[in-house]
Amino acid sequence: MFGKLFILFAILPIAEIALLVNVGEQIGGWNTVAIVILTAFIGAYLVRQQGISTLLQAQQKMQSGVMPGQEMAEGLLLVVAGILLVTPGFITDFLGFMFCLPITRPFIAKGIMKHIKVGVVAGQQGYSQQQGAAQQWSQWQQSNRDGQDGDVIEGEYVDKDASDARKRLDNESPKD
Repeated sequence: MFGKLFILFAILPIAEIALLVNVGEQIGGWNTVAIVILTAFIGAYLVRQQGISTLLQAQQKMQSGVMPGQEMAEGLLLVVAGILLVTPGFITDFLGFMFCLPITRPFIAKGIMKHIKVGVVAGQQGYSQQQGAAQQWSQWQQSNRDGQDGDVIEGEYVDKDASDARKRLDNESPKD
């Protein structure tokens, strides 16, 4: 975990700066800045377009009663792609386009789904266990309502507030 974070926060920015400087020396500084800005705009447009397409596919699957797991993973990749594409640099742009393009995104999403599938299965088991507990509780309540398993105590009660009020009225009424 530490190695991945080290690469992300230390090595990647250094590599980005070195690549930007090299490209700037080859084609000029302003041209490099223009390319970085252009890739950010193209990336934002692509992420928006692909995001809407993925959202529509997910809605169709949900309406047909199918869990849209693939579309959820692709949506996550599109969020990461959007962040990478607006971050200045050629390496982040390359990764962002790989996550965004409809040719490569499904393959990357399937790889992610292999790692996430264990958590989803465990979540479904937990849900079914909760359903089972809820069914047992409702069966217990029903049996108690029917009087099968519960104790029934018969008795009478007197509403003391009402009897006290009646006594007060009797005491306050004028006696002839």
